[in-house]
Amino acid sequence: MTFEQLGLSQSVLQALSLKGYETPSPIQQQAIPYVLEGRDLLGIAQTGTGKTAAFMLPSIDRLVAADKRPQRRCCRMLVLAPTRELAGQIAQSAQDYARFAHLKIATVFGGTSVNRNRQDLARGVDILIATPGRLVDLTDQGALDLGQVEVLVLDEADQMLDLGFIHALRQIVRMIPKQRQTLFFSATMPKAIKDLASQYLTDPAQVSVAPAATTAERVEQYVCFVNQAEKQALLGIVLRDGFKAGEMDRVLVFTRTKHGADRVVRKLAQGGMRANAIHGNKSQPQRERALGEFREGQVRVLVATDIAARGIDITGVSHVINFELPNVPEQYVHRIGRTARAGREGVAISFCATDERDYLRDIQKLTRVTLDKVELPENFRAEVEMVAARTPQAERAREEERDARPPRQGGGNRRPRRTAEAKPRGGSGSGASGRPAGNSGNASRPGGNRRRRRSGGGSAPRA
Repeated sequence: MTFEQLGLSQSVLQALSLKGYETPSPIQQQAIPYVLEGRDLLGIAQTGTGKTAAFMLPSIDRLVAADKRPQRRCCRMLVLAPTRELAGQIAQSAQDYARFAHLKIATVFGGTSVNRNRQDLARGVDILIATPGRLVDLTDQGALDLGQVEVLVLDEADQMLDLGFIHALRQIVRMIPKQRQTLFFSATMPKAIKDLASQYLTDPAQVSVAPAATTAERVEQYVCFVNQAEKQALLGIVLRDGFKAGEMDRVLVFTRTKHGADRVVRKLAQGGMRANAIHGNKSQPQRERALGEFREGQVRVLVATDIAARGIDITGVSHVINFELPNVPEQYVHRIGRTARAGREGVAISFCATDERDYLRDIQKLTRVTLDKVELPENFRAEVEMVAARTPQAERAREEERDARPPRQGGGNRRPRRTAEAKPRGGSGSGASGRPAGNSGNASRPGGNRRRRRSGGGSAPRA
């Protein structure tokens, strides 16, 4: 099947030809006809399967065919994404696909100038890609009116719930006309997502290219059991000596916390290995620079928290290393989905400490995949001693004190609380910092200086 057979317009086909796209992916083959018909859609697909084109290509055609101009401070199509990086990538794809369609496209998300956002929206836009936190800020300020939205897209809806955007989503939907087309995409389908979809969709068509929460078929998955304090030594060996077949061209390393990501980068630097970190505490220019250097191959290793698991669309990622296993099993699916993209193969290896075995069990139960066990390298003990020797004494003492603390468990078989990285902030403010979770900048304000809560639909986390 070709894109032309799907019924797309000549202007869109011409844009696809310039990008070298010839054959639609399975999710595109299934979704595009329904979107062209104007139906609501529930799409279930793994990351990296072409979901953006599946909703953007037919939507561009429908917007052009309607032959309308956006009103001031309004948008005709609204795409909501959970992270800045994903919003930026969707916007770039929209620009490419609409090259000959003469549509105005804008993005709004945290970490960028609010005044610039207001200027971009002043005359109205056809397609707006936004993160929920900044979008709510702009509507509260009167810079944006959602009363003219014709198409609403929720991309990566499951991560929006993980990041605590549910109140912002409800607030946004109340401002959008009931008569609209809604396109709902998710890589996993837990009960909470089913409930959310039932509230937003009307008689939707459902398309799926893989069972919910399955992992990429072309990813080889391994696990290595190692003490928490010795993971850094294992990481150094893997990055230096390689793992399994193939070159480690670009390696994405995941940690659970922002401070953990910075610590991994710092210790790699002590061993003479350059790496960058990307997480919610980084400014937007820092995040863009880290991604750019990783994409261009200037830096081979990028250390990230789960906030970046859905926002990194780089086809050259050869390996994903779970330095720490996620305590939410669905995040494992999204992490390893950063490799084996665009038809390539990939490798994922997880470092599992004793207190993470429950996380491993939950991951294997969810994905129905048993990870292949690999043994520690022969030179592992010598590497552990080398890492310890070049670690400053004060830092080593702090780490030993931290490792000696018992893990905070809820008792019984309850899963530990999610890390601070996944918690929403308590208020949306101006959205200038754009951090979606885990930041405690205002957590300890004196009582007299506390911000008053907004009245109405509550506050939205920032993205």
